[in-house]
Amino acid sequence: MKVVSDIKDLISILKKPEYKIIDRYIIRKFLGTYFFAIILIIVIACIFDFSEKVDDFIEKNAPVKAIILDYYLNFIPYFALLYSHLFTFIAVIFFTSKMAYRTEIVAILSSGVSYKRLLWPYFVSASIIAVFAYILTNFVVPNVNKVRLEFEENYIHSQPVSYSYRNIHKQIMPGTFIYMESYSNISNTGYRFSIEKYNENELVSKLMGDNILWDSTKRKWTIRDYYVRTIDGMKENVKESRTVDTTLNIYPADFRRRTNIVESMDLFELNRFIKQQRAQGAENIESYLLEKYKRVSVPFSTFILTLIGVCVSSRKAKGGIGLHIGVGLGFCFSYILFMQFTSQFAISGGFNPLLAVWLPNIVFAIVGYYLYKLAPK
Repeated sequence: MKVVSDIKDLISILKKPEYKIIDRYIIRKFLGTYFFAIILIIVIACIFDFSEKVDDFIEKNAPVKAIILDYYLNFIPYFALLYSHLFTFIAVIFFTSKMAYRTEIVAILSSGVSYKRLLWPYFVSASIIAVFAYILTNFVVPNVNKVRLEFEENYIHSQPVSYSYRNIHKQIMPGTFIYMESYSNISNTGYRFSIEKYNENELVSKLMGDNILWDSTKRKWTIRDYYVRTIDGMKENVKESRTVDTTLNIYPADFRRRTNIVESMDLFELNRFIKQQRAQGAENIESYLLEKYKRVSVPFSTFILTLIGVCVSSRKAKGGIGLHIGVGLGFCFSYILFMQFTSQFAISGGFNPLLAVWLPNIVFAIVGYYLYKLAPK
């Protein structure tokens, strides 16, 4: 019962109390430090990214205007949101530890302000950042990424995603399945191709051909050296032919699609894409589900990391600000490592993607609760 009561106290922080000058001070410090940290990290990231890709820019004769406007102008919001929750954590650690070192936290608590009341402006700031990150992640940055990824395709990536695929199984429409033993996205040719059609789980026809080739002029597939088996109850008819043109609900672009293509999809496009991939029997559906669930769990982690950051840095320590920052970075790396660890388990198919994304938040929420209990009141 005591644990439930404490959790209710933490939730009640978001209920608006009387507004005070100290709230404006903390909110201004929080958001100011947050945006300063983002700007500083982005400048460093852009410098390192440019030094890594400058040879590609020169080799592909990328225009300076395109580098600045199409790539780096769109790289900045993408990178800022990628680690937005961690920038929040660092910001909280940095300015709160300075307040603790100058005994401002002691003065606030000694004036009769409870620790729970002290957390209120922190959670208001975290709410602003979380809502801002959620909207940008799901609806704004995906459109920005379309331009950035197109630039990368033209001036950075020197070859297709993969020259060939093997053992391709896809459902192109309800009851219709295709199979290719291998596919080359250089010649746009599939080998050992077959189409199976089912009616109420019973095979009604099967086409098998030596290869299938995409005709860019007709925008159709050409099947070569094939035969068709048509099954009607106990009757079976076999037809052979040299070539035939056909339209399928699959295109060469589907084989060139990079795994990070979901970064250019907003929330509604991503949901439709996942539904389509499920219908086609795609094998890497877990990576798309991870992207979908992260768009909610990562902004939410802002609240958890804010709580941990305040509890860690609000106590004045002998090591000063440096000790607080060191402990904070340790939590940052632990969170990232934990998230990567669970994500890899989900991609391998042995872990539920929803649980893989939310497990780090659950674990760190428990850590935050115990740090809150140990924090100086």
